[in-house]
Amino acid sequence: MLAPLPIGEPRKSALRLEHWPAPVDRTRYLWLFRQIGAPWLWRGRLVMDADALAAVLDSRTTTVHVATRRDGTPVGLLELDFSVAHTCEIAYFGLVPGMTGNGHGAWLMAHALRMAWVPAVKRVWVHTCDLDHPAALGFYQRHGFVPFERAVEIYPDPRATGLYARDVAPGIPLL
Repeated sequence: MLAPLPIGEPRKSALRLEHWPAPVDRTRYLWLFRQIGAPWLWRGRLVMDADALAAVLDSRTTTVHVATRRDGTPVGLLELDFSVAHTCEIAYFGLVPGMTGNGHGAWLMAHALRMAWVPAVKRVWVHTCDLDHPAALGFYQRHGFVPFERAVEIYPDPRATGLYARDVAPGIPLL
């Protein structure tokens, strides 16, 4: 996305957005990452050693926000990366199972785009893959993103390496 789209106020939601400032609690972060990512076999943050994860999450160019229920239970993750000049990458964006399809994603994306388009930013981007929610690409396109590149990434199945139990993501063949 090379220019912000006019977006109104984020629709009302029963959720609230909470900023997790540095130093980000790695245990809480990784727990939420797993809750959101298990159905899609997210592995990125799980394969980082503790020092590398701390360097990313606590960097002055990274912001971590969490969607929570009124009781404080984390149900969504928004991680923005401003490490490349004039660019914001929506590094991680997701909701725990059961929270999709109710407008919460649109609410979270509205907040993401408001925070991403700071004055110096000229490009906001997000990546997705075949292992993301089946509606992810269309969701991003509805919010103004345009596909610009396709790549093939090969890595060991996270269930085979022990990052996830073998019965996680049963709809995805274990390779």
